[in-house]
Amino acid sequence: MISAYSGTAVRAAEKPLLEAGNGPALMQRAAYGLYAACARELLERRGSLYGARVTVLAGAGNNGGDALFAGARLGRRGAAVTAVLTSAVSHPQALAAFRSAGGRTVELSSAVEECTRLCAASDLVIDGILGTGGKGGLRGPAAELARAFAGLTSGSNPSPVMIACDLPSGVDADTGRADGVHLAADLTVTFGAAKTGLMAGPGAVAAGRIEIIDIGLGTVPGQAVRRLETADLTGLLPSPRKTDQKYSRGVLGIAAGSATYPGAAVLATGAALATGVGMVRYLGPESVCRLINTAHPEAVCATGNVPLAHVQAWLAGPGAGTDEDQRRRALEAMASGLPAVIDADAISCVEPGLGPQVVLTPHAGELTALLIRLGETVTREQIEGDPLRYARRAAELTGATVLLKGWATITASPTGETYSQAEATPWLAAAGSGDTLAGILGALLATTRCNRDADPEPPAGYYAELAAAAASIHGRAGNLAAQAGPLEPSALPAAIRTVLGELAAMREASKRAGRRPKNREWQSVPFNALPRLR
Repeated sequence: MISAYSGTAVRAAEKPLLEAGNGPALMQRAAYGLYAACARELLERRGSLYGARVTVLAGAGNNGGDALFAGARLGRRGAAVTAVLTSAVSHPQALAAFRSAGGRTVELSSAVEECTRLCAASDLVIDGILGTGGKGGLRGPAAELARAFAGLTSGSNPSPVMIACDLPSGVDADTGRADGVHLAADLTVTFGAAKTGLMAGPGAVAAGRIEIIDIGLGTVPGQAVRRLETADLTGLLPSPRKTDQKYSRGVLGIAAGSATYPGAAVLATGAALATGVGMVRYLGPESVCRLINTAHPEAVCATGNVPLAHVQAWLAGPGAGTDEDQRRRALEAMASGLPAVIDADAISCVEPGLGPQVVLTPHAGELTALLIRLGETVTREQIEGDPLRYARRAAELTGATVLLKGWATITASPTGETYSQAEATPWLAAAGSGDTLAGILGALLATTRCNRDADPEPPAGYYAELAAAAASIHGRAGNLAAQAGPLEPSALPAAIRTVLGELAAMREASKRAGRRPKNREWQSVPFNALPRLR
């Protein structure tokens, strides 16, 4: 599991080390990790460091120093390195090392056009303009450079690899906000710990891939934003027991779809069945019942009421539209005391006083409407710019767990635990995709409830963790289904089965080998185990 902390918390962890005089050692560890990542990218791109064209965007702070030291190492390997100095002041020791390695420097303030062309013609650009203390986006010549560079690299011409030093310049390290001009990276090499700003909102988009360099900070204070990895999923997802039958494997009740939007119920049901639930009991209009039984004859369909159905969890809302019977069922599901996924049209029924076992799954527009109805003054743009803040606020106001859909899906528990998953492909931005996510989550709530007989009271944040797992499975399945191009949500159940099958196989292989599955999504490099690139 990846744990990310605010830039403020990471600076607090650095403070005693800096006061003890360890600042130069921390910088060298960070700079070497950055250099190693740059060298690897150049070797993969062109096969050699010698003759590679590298541009370092160096600001006045420690990030600029890290970037200059990394550039100096690349220069000593034969790369042609140029530093664009974005401030009148630079880290003196790093600048001296850069120049002694043969690097040349250009003052940005007097040569924005030249520096833009220089970046565009490079094989690799290192972004070291702003660090974790930067607020409010890039300004002045640095903003001009960022705008012009984005324009030059937006066409069909090959773009340089952009590597951000600690975080992309212009992104808020605490929140992921990008109020103003900012740079976007292919790879962010971050030091000490991942920053929360790399896990949410515009910051998650701008960060690209993440590599964490352990520089020896030790424990970082403060609440973490967590990201589940493969090993976490294999340990979290339930598997059938030898003594199981269909009821003990979990029964999910679904109150979704309407005469106007029948397909949502079919998609949610298909996703739930693909996730491994023992049975689906569907409640809704007769016309939708017939459609579901045509596609999924194993589903048990009826037009009844929630209190009379025997299930372990509920899913209500997808495709309900203005159907008053489905609205009533959504209210009954929330009042049942059982775990429940409340999605789409049912979110308009939500009131305060829910429990964490109720998981709301809005997109930014639906969350905007909910918060305004609960007395908050907020716009969709504000939620998209700072999803961490508003997902947490919605959980606080409603008492429910909130899964806020987006490029990085944020899940917030009313007790404060927060997760961010970013496995999704942009091809998942399609009608019906949210219905499949709701089906996955509903199935996990039903099956894990059946597997919690010995521990009926789940720990704080448990439902947020399950919701994050559903988002991860959904994203992985989307990537698998989109390998050949645009995907249809109706193709997701087959991909869900493949993903879950691979996870189950990894779990069994790890049991036999007596170890946990290896994580491959993020790379975390201990400071004493970095590759020795000569």
